[in-house]
Amino acid sequence: MTFLLQSKATANNPHRGAYNFNSDWKVYVGDPEGAAHTSFNDQQWEVVTLPHAWNEDEAFKLDIKDLSTGIAWYRKTFVLPEGSDDKNVFVEFEGLRQAGEFYVNGTLVGLHENGVMAVGLNLTSLLKPYPQENVIAVRTDNDWNYRERFFNQRYQWADRNFNANYGGLTKNVFLHITNKVYQTLPLYSNLGTTGVYVYASDFDIPAKKATVHVESEVRNETDRARVVNLDVVVEDLDGKEVQRFKGSPRMISPDGLSVLTASADMDNLEFWSWGYGYLYKVRARLEMDGAIVDEVPIRTGFRKTEYKDGMIYLNGRVIMLKGYAQRTSNEWPAMGMSVPAWLSDYSNQLMIESNGNFVRWMHITPWKQDVESSDRVGLIQVMPAGDAEHDVTGRRWDQRVELMRDAIIYNRNNPSILFYEGGNKGIRESHMLELLAVRDKYDPHGGRAMGSREMLASKTAEWGGEMLYINKSARKPLFANEYSRDEGLRKYWDEFTPPYHKDGDGPLYKGDDASVYNRNQDSHAIENVIRWNEYWRERPGTGKRVNSGGANIIFSDTNTHHRGEENYRRSGEVDPMRIPKDGFWAHQVMWAGWVELEDTLTHILGHWNYKKGTVKDIYVVSGAEEVELFVNGQLLGKGRQSHRFLFTFEDVCFAEGEIKAVGYNQEGLKVTEAVRQSAGKPHALQLTPMVSPAGFRADGADVALVQVEVVDAKGRRCPTALNMVNFELQGPAEWLGGIAQGPDNYILSKQLPVEGGVNRVLVRSTTEAGTIQLTAKARGLETAKLELTTLPFVTQNGLSTVLPADGLPSFIGKGPTPMTPSYRKTRIAVQPVAADAGINSEDVKQSFDDNEETSWTNDNHLDKGWVRYQLEREAELSQINIKLSGHRTRSYPIRVTVEGREVFKGSTPRNLGYVSIDFETIRGKEVMVQLIGATSYEDEYGIVEITGQKDEAVLADQEENREGSLNIVEIEFYEKAE
Repeated sequence: MTFLLQSKATANNPHRGAYNFNSDWKVYVGDPEGAAHTSFNDQQWEVVTLPHAWNEDEAFKLDIKDLSTGIAWYRKTFVLPEGSDDKNVFVEFEGLRQAGEFYVNGTLVGLHENGVMAVGLNLTSLLKPYPQENVIAVRTDNDWNYRERFFNQRYQWADRNFNANYGGLTKNVFLHITNKVYQTLPLYSNLGTTGVYVYASDFDIPAKKATVHVESEVRNETDRARVVNLDVVVEDLDGKEVQRFKGSPRMISPDGLSVLTASADMDNLEFWSWGYGYLYKVRARLEMDGAIVDEVPIRTGFRKTEYKDGMIYLNGRVIMLKGYAQRTSNEWPAMGMSVPAWLSDYSNQLMIESNGNFVRWMHITPWKQDVESSDRVGLIQVMPAGDAEHDVTGRRWDQRVELMRDAIIYNRNNPSILFYEGGNKGIRESHMLELLAVRDKYDPHGGRAMGSREMLASKTAEWGGEMLYINKSARKPLFANEYSRDEGLRKYWDEFTPPYHKDGDGPLYKGDDASVYNRNQDSHAIENVIRWNEYWRERPGTGKRVNSGGANIIFSDTNTHHRGEENYRRSGEVDPMRIPKDGFWAHQVMWAGWVELEDTLTHILGHWNYKKGTVKDIYVVSGAEEVELFVNGQLLGKGRQSHRFLFTFEDVCFAEGEIKAVGYNQEGLKVTEAVRQSAGKPHALQLTPMVSPAGFRADGADVALVQVEVVDAKGRRCPTALNMVNFELQGPAEWLGGIAQGPDNYILSKQLPVEGGVNRVLVRSTTEAGTIQLTAKARGLETAKLELTTLPFVTQNGLSTVLPADGLPSFIGKGPTPMTPSYRKTRIAVQPVAADAGINSEDVKQSFDDNEETSWTNDNHLDKGWVRYQLEREAELSQINIKLSGHRTRSYPIRVTVEGREVFKGSTPRNLGYVSIDFETIRGKEVMVQLIGATSYEDEYGIVEITGQKDEAVLADQEENREGSLNIVEIEFYEKAE
């Protein structure tokens, strides 16, 4: 078996061994004396395959703040491959929580404490050669209050609100075996090395050309100088060699370190894009004395990015960010974050299927597995380092800089990362400059923008944006870092469907009404449509100053801070098992394009299985201009369009059969339809398995995701079914189960109900290959049976040559970046060039300075609450767009005149940023905005912070004297585009 392992590794890469080091670990929760020593007896410890959190059973069972913490030891006995004498051996941990001490054969070899990033260790001098056994032991500590050993400082991101505390060795581990002249690993912590850097320049997107560059840090650990060169082979997605090139030879002194470079022009390139995870394998090979002595394969993609004019360009095409602010743990019930790579792909590709194009991982750097998964599925990423909710100084700031450095070095070859995030809240300009310097040192050519939440007016941040609100700019892109915090359980369709949950019913949250955190599916989806509508109105193409999109918080329900009735957060568009809610399909409709809609879709909220006599409003989300509704072929009329994508049909009487929504374009042509049919009586259970494209591996870590449905005699899901299902599992597998509303959320229970006619369960393989039988039973329904077969997974002495992501395909379903424009100009901005005001005239330019952190105010003098603007030219004006202070809570009574003629008189609606005031087209150059009464206060949205405190701006607004107050943040003037 040793020979077989060696020969397979040789066939894949004869110059370097890269081994899966996840198998055959043992774990013990506690701190036994002597556990670091090779002679320690660990026979009674639990045998696990990594990644594995020792407290995984608590995921979604306990509130985040109650997750268990403490000391846990992991040990592994292994033997180096034959022929590895006189070679270097490194171990790479993709990460652990929170801190770890590492021992090899009883000797302390390192300490890692930040709980986020990868760490590398050089084990060479401490290992015993083949065939002797070696022992590696890791003492982990996931105490929420863990302090650095040598600085006595806590980590800002070890936070009970957002950073779910799954303890231990929660990510993959690899063993690397190299020659004495080798390319380093991108593991700066402990090893201090940067590895291989691959990037492209001189893009010609239409011609499919670019110049590809490879830079590789090389170390010579021999006793004499060596002349080495970089030999590069590039393979396409199908493994076909498409380019080969060399650099210039360099001489490296004994114990020396040098960076080798090579570059070449390439044509017929496929550029990485949204939903087009086209990846190349770049083999950086080290040539010495006419032979290849080392090879590092880099899986990467090439794309061109620009950040200008308030917009984001990907491969020359403007893209509006439409996606999710997702917890970095990206966790599942009874497993936490430690899932197989294919399940990461499944979850992340669902974001693409909802027509999301980006994910903003929240607060801390994502796991490398999710980073690489996003590459494969074509999902743009915003990568943070580590943060909580505010800027810091001293050692805490140093921690953040060090983490950003390590994360950039580790992830700079991943094309899906377009943004680095310096803070979950604005940071000092000096701090942003420090992070920019780190980016420019370690990733100067990656085409990635460094920014932070807020920092709207920063002269250093390259992107910004508040949470919850709409920001616009003509300079750098601004997008909402998170919006739409409402929560809703997938179980609750509406008030007319079992269990008949009244929308909003639930306990108070810290003494305040929490209705918006206890929504039904229909109202939750509607709220998402209403919120996105405000971003859509200010999209690229709507003027010189635009909004670049936003991240809906969150994608999947999460075991983190919550405000609703359950003990986990239910803001997701899918539930914890990734079963879509109505909000998923609503976003798929609204986000069907790079900016403008490029596909016209329709979705009917809810189902069509109500009690006879039920009369209710029917809501349709559609990209069409008009929508008609039919019940059993009878036309009920056109829907009332309250927002761009939302159509309401009032008082529809249920009639068993079919409900159909048909959408039409501006020319009245049918372009889309959606249909729902009534299901019959519950008849049977149905099981549907989902497994890795590479097969269900018997490695002790792989899982099958099995969907259970209640169906009628025709096999149609019964959407109102809540049947309790009993499962029986036989064969070499471990039951993990699913989640549902009830005791302990039914975590690990073999009895749990379907909700809305469907649920899902997880089954984990063991290290024994074989046949698994799963049986599902429910009273009064036909039983369902399923058979799964796990594939043998070869390991030898703790090592495997099959890496966790091997065999996983890229998703390229959306195709290459289109060469057509992604938007059309809907209005033309006419710039103001001068203005005067009733008061504070010296500040009036701040109302049109493209800076939302400045404004003009009348100091609460009603008679002086006016501004007169002079435009750059006479124009056929039809609209002004204005952002007013306190826009969420205040309504301003104003009068607008053009050349002295009144074109608008009324009160501005409360909003999340900007309000457009339309009027009949009038030619003019002078526009006056005048306050004509006292502003009124009401919180339209009732948004509450994590702390339970109201928004500071809202509190200040309540206390302020608003009699006669006018405060203009930004104002714009528009004529219609032809």
